[in-house]
Amino acid sequence: MRLLGALIALAILGGCAVTQIRADRTESDAEARWPPVGRFVEVDGLRVHYVQKGRGPDVVLLHGASGNLRDFTFQLVDLLARDYRVTAFDRPGLGYTTRDARFAGAFNTRAETPQDQAAILARAAAQLGVTRPVVVGHSYGGSVAMAWGLDQNAAAVVSLGGAIMPWPGSLDAQYQVLGSALGGAIVPQFVSAFYDEARVREAVSGIFAPQSVPEGYLDHIGPGLSLRRDTIRANGRQVAALRPALVEMSKRYPTLTIPVELVHGSADTTVGYEIHTVAAAKLLPNAHVTRLEGVGHMPQHARPGAVLEAIRRAAQRAGLR
Repeated sequence: MRLLGALIALAILGGCAVTQIRADRTESDAEARWPPVGRFVEVDGLRVHYVQKGRGPDVVLLHGASGNLRDFTFQLVDLLARDYRVTAFDRPGLGYTTRDARFAGAFNTRAETPQDQAAILARAAAQLGVTRPVVVGHSYGGSVAMAWGLDQNAAAVVSLGGAIMPWPGSLDAQYQVLGSALGGAIVPQFVSAFYDEARVREAVSGIFAPQSVPEGYLDHIGPGLSLRRDTIRANGRQVAALRPALVEMSKRYPTLTIPVELVHGSADTTVGYEIHTVAAAKLLPNAHVTRLEGVGHMPQHARPGAVLEAIRRAAQRAGLR
C-alpha cells in the first residue's frame, strides 16, 4: 500500500511537471507569434502597453474581458486616426500591461477594480499628453470607461456593449472557479497547457454571433495571449470582482454630467442590452442610446460606422470638435 501511494504521488507530480512544461512552451510560442505591437509607458512601476496614432481630439480605447488592444488595431484605430489622435491600451494584467504586486500570485484572489484600472490608465494617458479624452470601452472596458468618467478627467464616455450595471443572478461557473484561490491557481495551468484551437474558434464565434468572425481576426488578435496563466487569472478575478464594483459605481451615475454614448446590439447575449444599457440610461443625465438591431457583442466590427458616429457625436457634444 505504501508503494502504491508513493507511485500515485509520483504520477501526480510527474503530471504536474508535464503540465508546467507544456504551459511554459505554449506561452513562449504565443508571445513569439504575437509580440507587442506598440510602445510602453511606466506608471508607478507598471509597464503599460499602448498604441497611439493620428492627430486631432483625443480618443482612448479600452478592450474587453480576455482581450487586448489588438481588437482595436484590427480596424478601428486606423479608421479613427483619420480624424483623432487615438490611444489604445492593454488593461492591467491583459495583453502586455503588467499588474501591481498587490494582485500578483497564483493564489491571490485580489483584483483591480474598474476604478483601479481607470486611475492607472489615466496616468499613463497623461504621460502621453492625453488629458481630456473621449474614453471608449468595449464590454468589461465599458466599466473602466465609466469609472474614468466618474473619477478621472474625461471629456465624454462611449460604451460599446459595455458591462456597466450590476446584473441579476450569479456569475458563470468558470468565473466563480477562477475567482477562487485554488481554482485560480490550478485551472489556468491546464488551460494554457492543453487548450484546443477549435474550442477557441468556437468561443470567439459565440461572442461575435449572430455575425461571423471577420477573416483574419483570430490570427491578428492572438488568442494565445489570452490563454497565458497569469492573464487567465487576472481576467477571471477582475470579472469575479466586477459586480460589487458596479453596485457602487452605478449609485454615482446620476452625478455624471459629461456626455455618455451607449452603443449596444439588440442581439448581444454576452452583455444584455436591457440589463446594462437601458438600465444605465435611466440613471445617466446626459446619455444617448444607439440600439443596433440584430447586432451581437462586437459592434466595433459589425457596425464600425455606427461606432464612429457615436464617437463623433460624443466629441461634438463635449465641445472637442
